[in-house]
Amino acid sequence: MNSTKKAVQANWITIGTIGVFFFIFGFITWLNGILIPYLKISCELNHFQSYLVAFAFYIAYVLMAIPSSWVLKKTGLKSGMMIGLFVMAAGALLFIPAAFTRTYSFFLSGLFIMGTGLALLQTAANPYITILGPIESAAQRISIMGICNKSAGIIATYLFGVMALKDGDALLEKLKSMDLVQKAAALDNLASRIIIPYLAMAGILVLVGIMVKISGLPEIDPNVQNAGDDKEGHVSRTSIFQYPFLLLGVLAIFCDVGLEIIAGDTIISYGLSQGIPISIAKHFTSLTMLASILGYTAGIIAIPKYISQVKALKICAVLGITLTIAAIGLPKLASVVFIALLGMANALIWPSVWPLALEGLGRFTRIGSSLLIMGNLGGALLPLLYGRLADVMSPQQAYLIVIPCYFFILYYAAYGHKVGKRKIQVN
Repeated sequence: MNSTKKAVQANWITIGTIGVFFFIFGFITWLNGILIPYLKISCELNHFQSYLVAFAFYIAYVLMAIPSSWVLKKTGLKSGMMIGLFVMAAGALLFIPAAFTRTYSFFLSGLFIMGTGLALLQTAANPYITILGPIESAAQRISIMGICNKSAGIIATYLFGVMALKDGDALLEKLKSMDLVQKAAALDNLASRIIIPYLAMAGILVLVGIMVKISGLPEIDPNVQNAGDDKEGHVSRTSIFQYPFLLLGVLAIFCDVGLEIIAGDTIISYGLSQGIPISIAKHFTSLTMLASILGYTAGIIAIPKYISQVKALKICAVLGITLTIAAIGLPKLASVVFIALLGMANALIWPSVWPLALEGLGRFTRIGSSLLIMGNLGGALLPLLYGRLADVMSPQQAYLIVIPCYFFILYYAAYGHKVGKRKIQVN
């Protein structure tokens, strides 16, 4: 009994350690929701240009996911995570010259470097927490990680909103009456507000990286712990492309990340477009995070005791379609509320798709994880497309882009996750 208690305690310590990583993911990722309107003002951008923030950040996942898998294979889990945290610190430091010179390309470069570090961390952490216990309850564990992620997002957007956009409404009014010299000085002052926060962030990332290296985080062998029912059948498959349920899962992750970023990162700019003051709108991303936490909490309680991961995915897709239609049809503040509620609809998509897509991959788990991380491309492309549609149509009508994504999630839940998945009886 004593040994069992120790094993359970060790497992929760491991989950807690991975939870710290997901907190970091959330803190850095959801800062983009504030960075988009902040840089739109300070660097004088249009909608499309401002959403290059999300593009630069998430394109790094696509380009660096497979190299991250190679790095982790050579360095091991803990060293790889430490390197990822150090790379993120370097990206944070690039924000300092970007702020001094108010150069948008420097900001985008810093975001790309931070995305590179996160790609390395996520390539390790997501499959790790997925196969740490029974695959049927993986969505429950990932939902706990989601709460860490979104809680960090709430803290990050609040702190950054207070520091960077505390007098945003007054500043926007003053900018209208300033000459070019006064305007440049005011915008330089606005850009300088992020120097201390990003210096502090870099220091914290380095400190956490050192702590990870000396921690007792155990290694997990996916060849053994994620072989599934097809233990013998893996030898007959020579390529990851022989697992169509995984490839469809990559598309599902593409849709999911795009949906999450559109709901979380566009809502502030959308609120401003509806005439809502910055003093109120700067908190809208936090509302999306709160809605996500409600969704994750429901997943922790319900999966797998009351509903399966597949059923949860179906519910999320239908709820997302319903909320989007309401957001497009309702006026101003009511519309914002329904966009924020999309956080609840999106919450269990990532936790449900990962175990469905990785189940039984065996020795292909690492490369499968890399492909799923590449699905973060949705966070680069879909918000950019939303920004373009917002310029051409309207910010409200542009949300039509998310409806096809929810329909694909519904397809994956109903049929896609079973395509090519074999169940073999081993005698």
